[in-house]
Amino acid sequence: MKRMISLRDQRLKEKDRAKPKVKKKDDPSAIKEREVPQYPSCLFFQYNTQLGPPYHILVDTNFINFSIKAKLDLVQSMMDCLYAKCIPCITDCVMAEIEKLGQKYRVALRIAKDPRFERLPCMHKGTYADDCLVQRVTQHKCYIVATVDRDLKRRIRKIPGVPIMYISNHRYNIERMPDDYGAPRL
Repeated sequence: MKRMISLRDQRLKEKDRAKPKVKKKDDPSAIKEREVPQYPSCLFFQYNTQLGPPYHILVDTNFINFSIKAKLDLVQSMMDCLYAKCIPCITDCVMAEIEKLGQKYRVALRIAKDPRFERLPCMHKGTYADDCLVQRVTQHKCYIVATVDRDLKRRIRKIPGVPIMYISNHRYNIERMPDDYGAPRL
């Protein structure tokens, strides 16, 4: 491998040489400006104020599969967890992911096509459901995300004001939700 000559080398002509960087001294009396991310007004209080019945719940692929394994009816169990009307929402990406799983998961596909589920269209390229859910929740903080996936839970916990629904002890539980709403935590 050939060695490259440094741009500051004395053998280079004056015009081709890199100029030495001059450090500017900061004025201590000048006002310092910082870029601070702007938070939505719904997060003014400790919890998200946009959340309220009827709850819109974004459902992930594995949440449907684990609900079937635990023999839980999706809509009824959600209502038992939150004590309010729940509208399960399925994005096109999640639907495509379930369709890709094939014949083994045809029950999950039939549940996903239930008329009680609200269908949310996706405008982006690709069918990676996790990115789609995270992006949608970041834009609109009016959803609860239902998932069993550890990585997706970890990503959603970084977004303030988004509750997560998961399955434990053969029932649905919810985290990051005010205690005033829903069933008592176990």
